[in-house]
Formats: sequence, structure tokens, C-alpha cells
Amino acid sequence: MSPPKMPDLSTSTKHKYVKLGYQYLVNNFLTLLLIPILAYTALELFRMGPEEILNHLNSLNFNLLHILCSSFLIIFVSTVYFMSKPRTIYLVDYSCFKPPVTCRVPFATFMEHSRLNLIDSPKSVEFQMRILERSGLGEETCLPPAIHYIPPTPTMDAARSEAELVIFTAMDDLFKKTGLKPKDIDILIVNCSLFSPTPSLSAMIINKYKLRSNIKSLNLSGMGCSASLISVDVARDLLQVHPNSNAVIVSTEIITPNYYQGKERAMLLPNCLFRMGAAAILLSNRRSDRWRAKYKLCHLVRTHRGAEDKSYYCVYQQEDDESHVGINLNKDLMAIAGEALKSNITTIGPLVLPASEQLLFLTSLIGRKIFNAKWKPYIPDFKMAFEHFCIHAGGRAVIDELQKNLQLSAEHVEASRMTLHRFGNTSSSSLWYELSYIEAKGKMKRGDRVWQIAFGSGFKCNSAVWKSNRTIKTPTEGPWSDCIDRYPVFIPEVVKL
Repeated sequence: MSPPKMPDLSTSTKHKYVKLGYQYLVNNFLTLLLIPILAYTALELFRMGPEEILNHLNSLNFNLLHILCSSFLIIFVSTVYFMSKPRTIYLVDYSCFKPPVTCRVPFATFMEHSRLNLIDSPKSVEFQMRILERSGLGEETCLPPAIHYIPPTPTMDAARSEAELVIFTAMDDLFKKTGLKPKDIDILIVNCSLFSPTPSLSAMIINKYKLRSNIKSLNLSGMGCSASLISVDVARDLLQVHPNSNAVIVSTEIITPNYYQGKERAMLLPNCLFRMGAAAILLSNRRSDRWRAKYKLCHLVRTHRGAEDKSYYCVYQQEDDESHVGINLNKDLMAIAGEALKSNITTIGPLVLPASEQLLFLTSLIGRKIFNAKWKPYIPDFKMAFEHFCIHAGGRAVIDELQKNLQLSAEHVEASRMTLHRFGNTSSSSLWYELSYIEAKGKMKRGDRVWQIAFGSGFKCNSAVWKSNRTIKTPTEGPWSDCIDRYPVFIPEVVKL
């Protein structure tokens, strides 16, 4: 008979309560310190009696000049503080494009088109089938009409038509949701990485909705899948210097002109993952919007690793040997994303983590530096800082890696996996489909904190922290309205085609 094994301390009940006690002690240290001081002060006042207290007050010498100077100083300091305090940025509401059913691309359709388009390259077809089987995508993802042709017709007119469809639909829904009028838009920011026509997409929106001539508009291109949070950062900076303003952000990726028609495996991968999508977001710094806004922006951290060649080239647009243009995804992409994430959470951790987690992390860091470099580094428990996680649905491997590194449960990454399954990789807009999923499930409560994490070419890792202003009712409309009851669904490791 083998001797009994020692209990696993990491999962034992006693260890759990010890950790909870430690967290409570550290996080409430100041409160616990002040309680005995206040109790002692109250007890002494009680012992002194009313007359002795009045005698002490009368012994203090006040004159009018001292009172006026003190009052002026307090008012001056308060005024400087409130004037220098950054304006609060509110996320009033947002809208996600819901593709029409006519654009659906089931697995069978995708593979049939691949065989016909790559009839002289069966190995490339087989490669795409293997990727699709393990991708985590479902049968309802959509591609634009031009890609449904055999062969595809990626013309400029077709690309503009796709842009008009996804952007105008999202914008119209945003206007309907918020009651915002086009003339009330003060700032317009559009991000689309790979389609940058002239006039720009922001100019296309201005022309469509007849926006004001003094509108501050920007068009961001080439910023990759993390561009939506870059747009939020730019909007935040503009809203700091323009009081009582509204900012509209449009995040999308136009697939039509960027569907790779060559045979290089590293460049065929995006064809299997990227799908139609767009989101329109309304931000405001108006105090009057505080009561109707869904969220307020707490933190936004951007990390750029472009100084390193391997990071710069890991997602790279180029031509193949037959002059077909596509996006080359390097095999080291996940390792590079991990390094970028590490840099990002090192910055955002002190901003969001409770004191107990920061102390454990600091102790671990000092121990590794001074005593033993082989000590296993302590991974902060970000579940203590956030109730919800929106991880960019770039692919199954991206979600798996972040779930593992951040020690998240299946429920924490549910929104990301289900978004990838239902809509595919919609690039920069995927974060908003994930947030919409959480709301559609009725999980967003007042005070809940959301962490959005996105990766993009360059290589970049950007993250934003939002706090819910109110408990959000389950919406009756939106991208999930006709299918939310079916989710979550089981996604097998391999779907045999």
C-alpha cells in the first residue's frame, strides 16, 4: 500500500482561506489601522466631557484674517486640483455590424471555393482545410460579396461597397441607439488597416451624413487588429482639450481587396480566419452623459515592440513569388505576442491590481533577482482586478495562450471564443462583439470592470480598462439577438471536414 500523498496546498481549503485572509488584510490595511486610532480618539472625547471639550476649543485663538487666508488657500487649491484633473471619458454606447445571411460562408462553401480557385495547388487546399478544422470558427461567419465569386473580384468598387455596407450600417444603428444627430459629432476617427482609399473612409462618412465643416476627423491605417484601442486613445487625448464634445470611432477591416489568391501557406492563413465586421463607438466628455453612458474609461496602456526586427516583420504585408499581395504571419507570432503582453501587463498591473497582488509580485521579483533566478515568477491574479475579459479573437491559439498565461477560467474567455465561433476574426472590431456578448448574456453589473486586450502588427499590444456605470439590461437588438440563446456552444479541438 502506497503512503498517502501530501495535499496540494494550491487547491486545499485551508490555503484558500489563508490567501483570502492575506488579501483582505493587505487591501484594507489603512482602514484597519485607522479604526483603533478613531476608537481611541472617540473614547478620550467621551471621557473628557462637554465642558472640557469647550474649554479646549475656547483656548484656540482664531481671528478673521486667519480664517480668510485659510479659506482662500482651500478654495485656491481645490480650484487648481479640479481644473488640472483629466476629464472623465464616457462610453455612451456602441453598435456592431451584423452581416446579412447572404454573406455566410459555411465550411463546405469555403473549401469548395478554395478547390476551384487553387485547382493546380491541392497542397494549399489541404493546408487551408487543416487550418479551418482547428480554427474555432463556426458555420455562420461571413465574407463580402466579391469573395463569393469564382474567382474573387477584388475591385476598388467592390471594396468601397463593402466599406459602405459595414460602416453605414453600424453608424445608422449607433444613431438609432443614442439619439445622436450627425451634426452633433465633434470628432470622427476611423481605423481600417489595409484599405486606405482616396478620399479617405472618414471623408466618405462625412460626405454620407453631411457632417460639420469644422469636424476634427482622422483616418488611421496600417495599425493592425489593435487599432480600435489606438483610436480610443487618440479620442481620449482630443476630448481632454475639447470640452463638451462627442467623438465617434469606427473600427473595421475591409476584406475585399486583401483576400490572398496565391499559394504561400503563411499568407493563406488570414483567408481562413478573417471575416466581415465593424463597430461604431460613441465617446463623450460631457457631464450630462454620465447618467446615460454605459461605461467610463479608467486606463489605457499601449505597448509597441516595433524597434525589434522580429516583432516588426512577424505580421508583414508583401508580395509572393507570383506577385500576389497578402499578409505573411510569422511562425514566431505567438512568442512575440507573449513578450508584448508581458510588457503591457507590467505597466497596467500597478494601475489595476490590489495591493495584496502587487506585494506578492514584488516579493517574487526581488527573490528572483537576489536569491535565485530560477524561482518561478509569480503571476498576478488579474481576476481580482476585473470581472470580465475581452481578448482579441485573433484565433484559437491567441485565446488559448492568454487563458494559460493569465490563468483564466473557461468562463472568462467565453466571450472571446464565442465571438470567434460566430463572427470569426473581425480584426479591430472583435473587442466590441465580445463586449456585446457579455451584455447579451446579462452579465454586466454596475461597477463591473472590463479588460480589453488586443494585438496588432508592428508589433503592438494595447489594453483598455472600462468600468460599468450601471447594470446593463439584456439588449433586444444587436449582433447576438438571433443566436445568443444557442451560446455558449461546445467547440471541439478538430472539426473534421
